[in-house]
Amino acid sequence: MADDFSFQIVKTIGTIAEGKGGWNLELNLVSWGGRPAKYDIRSWSPDHQKMGKGATFTKEELTALKSLLNNSELE
Repeated sequence: MADDFSFQIVKTIGTIAEGKGGWNLELNLVSWGGRPAKYDIRSWSPDHQKMGKGATFTKEELTALKSLLNNSELE
């Protein structure tokens, strides 16, 4: 089953934070297992071959998150 795991970073949108050892928290458009690409926030190794846990969003979900953040007072 692990052999079926594949991903492709379709578009790099930007770095949210720089971490230790070159790992960065990034927002990218990623296709998982050949499926249509989704917006993805997670940490990546410098060569993008290893990744940390993250969250994946459809365009509609990311738009809702953006709206929430725009209308929230962050502390």
